[in-house]
Amino acid sequence: MPLNHSNNKAAVSANIKQIVDEWKLSGKIGTSSPRSKIQAVRQAVAIALSISDHNQKRLYRKKQPAIKSKNIGHAAS
Repeated sequence: MPLNHSNNKAAVSANIKQIVDEWKLSGKIGTSSPRSKIQAVRQAVAIALSISDHNQKRLYRKKQPAIKSKNIGHAAS
């Protein structure tokens, strides 16, 4: 079953549960094989948050104008 790309907490939690359940059956998450349940849950959280739209918010932020630096340290003649 594919993971949900929604932004709400319930969808992210469901994705984490699904990834951990798949790990319990196969012992793998993608191509990695976490040794303990704690490592599997941590990796599942990272995957679920990256799949969700939480990271998309960074793309839509306004870019700050670049600050022009002055030539400090050069002797004025």
